[in-house]
Amino acid sequence: MKELNIREMRANIGRLDELVAEEGELVISRRGQPIARILPMAAHRQFPDHADLRLRMARLQTPSAELIRAERDER
Repeated sequence: MKELNIREMRANIGRLDELVAEEGELVISRRGQPIARILPMAAHRQFPDHADLRLRMARLQTPSAELIRAERDER
């Protein structure tokens, strides 16, 4: 983490991407009080497809049709 005041941030505005890559996090302060934090973007996470999700889910002991009928009949 690197702390910059407003003046330093303005002087290095063209290199903010490099500073974030080097330091990981920048804290911008005004008169010694932190006012902003600049963080690197999180890597894009790939979501699992439906087939993967189905494989990871436990199988139901009761068929879905029976569960739906029981729910409908309770009303």
